[in-house]
Amino acid sequence: MRYGYWMPVFGGWLRNVEDENMQASWDYVSRLARRSEELGYDITLVAELLLNDIKGINAPSLDAWSTAAALVAVTHTLEVMVAVRPSFHPPALLAKQAVTIDRISNGRLSLNVVSAWWKDEARRYGVAFDEHDDRYARTSEWLDVVSAAWSEEKLDYSGKYYTIDELVLEPKPVSRSERPRPTIYAGGESDAAKRMITRQCDAYVMHGDPPERIAPKIADMRRLREQASDALGVELPPLQFGVAGYAIVRDSEAEVRQEVARITTVSPGTPGYGNYADWIANTKLEQRVSIEDYSVSNRGLRAGLTGTPEQVAARVEEFADAGVDLLLLQSSPQLEEMERFSAQVITAGAPATAHSASGVAA
Repeated sequence: MRYGYWMPVFGGWLRNVEDENMQASWDYVSRLARRSEELGYDITLVAELLLNDIKGINAPSLDAWSTAAALVAVTHTLEVMVAVRPSFHPPALLAKQAVTIDRISNGRLSLNVVSAWWKDEARRYGVAFDEHDDRYARTSEWLDVVSAAWSEEKLDYSGKYYTIDELVLEPKPVSRSERPRPTIYAGGESDAAKRMITRQCDAYVMHGDPPERIAPKIADMRRLREQASDALGVELPPLQFGVAGYAIVRDSEAEVRQEVARITTVSPGTPGYGNYADWIANTKLEQRVSIEDYSVSNRGLRAGLTGTPEQVAARVEEFADAGVDLLLLQSSPQLEEMERFSAQVITAGAPATAHSASGVAA
């Protein structure tokens, strides 16, 4: 099992707590990144939203790509997975930026490709917003261009969304046998998303759910990956699988219940509540999301990574048995809770993490 965490570029994860003691600032995120390496974490996900989805649109948030570039320069082993939304980034330009950061990091950059859902944000920033299946069609072309730019000497491409004429991109990304290019992660529960991911991506990242719901999803994606290999006439490497989760580790179950109650009191009128309807309207999810689920990001509480150290470690084992390679954790306040999780779960007997210079499990 590899352990990762969401970088709190929005100043926290709770929609009902104004100040979570983790500022949306370079001072905080750089300190967190450096300390996380010492604690045994392998990877951080830097989410990309230009408005603050958690604390309300008037609250500060950090830009994902400039933050990622700075983070790789002050860390040594941490893989930095930076989110990218194709409608916000022309593919050839993004491919060039990504290579530069990958070279700075000596091969520690990865991408989390997200087909944007926030229509109001796109309007405010003057970015085109496609409907759901069109977003995935655009993303598929975008991935074609980026992947080819990273591997071909000269690229010509003509599609519905992008036209490239004699592109030259040098240098190429850092390439190793276990990681020939920056790993491309993506998530999504619609048929369009799954088809794209099994054909064009390296890893599938899921919203929080218990292991018994995750296991059949992994089996389904493995089946679709085999079908994609057959259709393309190539042997695609096995997908990696990650799950988002919100972690609460306490000495007693009573303390856990108290903490869960504290963080799930979101109600109409709180700063982040207005985005709830926009998110639901512009995504295609396999199951309905309640306000309690929305209290923390990505259905994190449904993963069940809450309990005593022994209970959480057992849950991690269940995820490993289900086929999960990576846990992407949120907590509040992030640094203090990561210290606790590291001491009481990671170093106390949960499935071991394997480090490598690229951030990819060896």
